[in-house]
Amino acid sequence: MANADFEGRVYPADAPYSVGREKIREFAVAVGAKHPAHHELVAARGLGYPDLVAPPTFAVVVAQRTESQYISDPEADIDFSRVVHADERFTHHRPIVAGDELTTVLHVDRVVSRGMISMVTTRCEIYAMPQQVEVPSPEAESPGEHVATVVSTLAIRGEDA
Repeated sequence: MANADFEGRVYPADAPYSVGREKIREFAVAVGAKHPAHHELVAARGLGYPDLVAPPTFAVVVAQRTESQYISDPEADIDFSRVVHADERFTHHRPIVAGDELTTVLHVDRVVSRGMISMVTTRCEIYAMPQQVEVPSPEAESPGEHVATVVSTLAIRGEDA
């Protein structure tokens, strides 16, 4: 069962994730996103973007990287082999584009256990770091421009479930 003491925990901004053109193209192919702004620089710039635009669900790549801090914490009591993704929602404040340096603050919003199942809701607030900052400051109110929010709910089966 997930450790309920983690509810309300906030993990500081993680190391930056550099969004590359090839990663956007590979992700777009993997999810079947065929819009030219995901594949062709000329098309993206023609639409007013500075570079290739990531498909909306690309934010999960950044979010799951950050969520691994919580999932791999032995005190969280999460056996990843017993995890099923129950829900995921994206709120975009602006598109993710190639060249973004993204950092994420992870919030463990809810940990509820009923019977042999724990439901854990996490929220990843994703920010684009200003170009001159290489490592986010833990004291900063916001590590940069707010890009997206990813809310995930995990169902974790207990050992006897």
